[in-house]
Amino acid sequence: MPSSTVHLLRHGEVYNPAGVLYGRLPDFHLSELGRQMANTVASHFAQRALDGARVVLLAASPLTRAQETAEPSAKVLNLVVRTEPRIIEAENHFEGLKVTPRELLKPKHWPYLVNPLRPSWGEPYEEQAARVLDAARDAARRAAELGGDGAEAILVAHQLPIWMARLKAEGRPLPHDPRKRECTLASLTSLTIDTLTGAVTAVRYTEPAARLLPGAATTPGA
Repeated sequence: MPSSTVHLLRHGEVYNPAGVLYGRLPDFHLSELGRQMANTVASHFAQRALDGARVVLLAASPLTRAQETAEPSAKVLNLVVRTEPRIIEAENHFEGLKVTPRELLKPKHWPYLVNPLRPSWGEPYEEQAARVLDAARDAARRAAELGGDGAEAILVAHQLPIWMARLKAEGRPLPHDPRKRECTLASLTSLTIDTLTGAVTAVRYTEPAARLLPGAATTPGA
C-alpha cells in the first residue's frame, strides 16, 4: 500500500492585542512568540530530515500568519512555499469583532446563531473538512511523485479547518465544543494517506512547540 504523510501544521501565535476574531482578514502577522514557534517547528523538521524523512512538499494557506509560519521550514528543508487556497481559515460572520457575550446579545447577530451544528455563523463544517482533505490527498499524491513511497508534505493551515479534517478522517461528528479542540498553536496533525485510494489510514498528533505554549493565546482560532 503506497502512502505519504501529510502534516497539517497550525500557524504560530498571532499579534492581536485587540483580541478580535481575525478570520480571513489580511495583515495579521505572527507575534514574536509565534515566530519562535515557527522556528521551533522548522528545527523539528530539520531533525526529521536528518533522521531520514523525505519532506518534499511545503504549502501554506494564503493568509499572512500561515505564510510566515512556513518560511523557517522552507529554509531548513530547501523548499519553495506553495500557496494552497483550500486550506484557508473558515469564513465567519463575526470576523473583525471581539466576540463577547455582550456582542452576541445584539439582535443583528441573532440570525447567525440559530444552528450551531452547521454552523449558521460561518462556513459549514462539512465543507471545511472536504476542502482540507482534498488538499491533503493531492499533497500526498504529489509528495509520492516527488519523493516516492513514504515521502512527506507539510500544509500550514488554521485550527478549525484542521480540526474538521481530523474529525472527518476519524469518522467522528463534526459539531464540537471549541474548547476541546486538540490543535494547539504550531501543532502537527499528521495524516497517513494511501496515495492510490486517498484513504486516511492513520492520524497522529504532536506538539513540537509545546514548551512555548504556556502564556500563549488560547482563544479558539487565535
